Amino acid sequence: MNAVGSAGGLFAGRNVQKKRQRFRWSDRRYKRRILRTKLLADPLAGAPLARGLVLEKKGIESKQPNSAVRKCVRIQLIKNGLEVTAFVPKDGGVNFIEERDGVWVDGIGGSRGRSMGDLPGVRYKVIAVNGISLDALLKGKKQKAAR
Repeated sequence: MNAVGSAGGLFAGRNVQKKRQRFRWSDRRYKRRILRTKLLADPLAGAPLARGLVLEKKGIESKQPNSAVRKCVRIQLIKNGLEVTAFVPKDGGVNFIEERDGVWVDGIGGSRGRSMGDLPGVRYKVIAVNGISLDALLKGKKQKAAR
């Protein structure tokens, strides 16, 4: 016995299919996947890394209950010209970065590609400066290449 208003019977397959399809659009994840809104809203356009030029260095205050000034850089991506803010990890990492330097950025690792921790609106982190890894620069293994 079927519920009132639902299709049932020998030749009801198409009606059941159409009804399920209509209901799937109320699922947020389905709609986002089919309309590809995540890719359209992503400055990196689905890529894991991106290259950009540093426009300015700035400090961003962390959210409550923490109290700190996190060192970040404003970057213009080369692939599409969009501007994003990227966090510079480790102590003294921002000292290796000057304006107009070329940097590689990566996702910061927040859930669903969003910002992480107490950094409001920062979704990316710097991993390399002028083709040299930021980690190698901090450890003193390599010198920063002049552009």
